Amino acid sequence: MGAGVVKSSGGGGNRRRRRSGRGSNHMMSEINVTPFVDVMLVLLIIFMVAAPLLTVGVPVELPETSASALPTEQEEPLTITLTTDGVLQLQNSEVQRDGLITQLRAIAAERESQRVFLRADSAVPYGDVAQVMGALQAGGFNEISFVHDTGGPALNGSDG
Repeated sequence: MGAGVVKSSGGGGNRRRRRSGRGSNHMMSEINVTPFVDVMLVLLIIFMVAAPLLTVGVPVELPETSASALPTEQEEPLTITLTTDGVLQLQNSEVQRDGLITQLRAIAAERESQRVFLRADSAVPYGDVAQVMGALQAGGFNEISFVHDTGGPALNGSDG
C-alpha cells in the first residue's frame, strides 16, 4: 500500500536514459489508492445490505382497516405492543403489566407529546387491549393511536 520499486528494463533500446548516481532503482512517490477504494466499496455494499436487516421488530399480525395513516411527528413515537402470547413491549423492551403504569408516568414526564401508538395483534382479545388502553391513560397518555394495516374492509360495504 506504500511506495513501490520501479526497475529499469536492462536491455538497450533506442532511448537513452541518464543514470543517476543512486543506481538503477528508485522509490515511487505516489500512493496506490486502488486497494483503499476497493475496500471502501465493499464496506459500503455490506452496510447497504445490512442496514435494512437491523430494523427488527416484534412480529405482530396487524388488523386491516380503511383508516388512513397519521402524519409524522418530530419526536420519536412511543410504541407499545401486545402480542398473541400476552407479551407486552414498550418500544423494544419487554415490560411487566404490574409495573407498566409507573414506567409510563416516568416516560410521560420527560416527553412533550402525549401520543402513543398501540400495536396489538388481531388475535388478541379486546379485553386485553382495553386493559392496556386503561393503563396508558392512567400513565398520562391521552392520545392513543391504533397501528393497523391499510386496505381492509370498510363498514359501508365497499372494500379499501
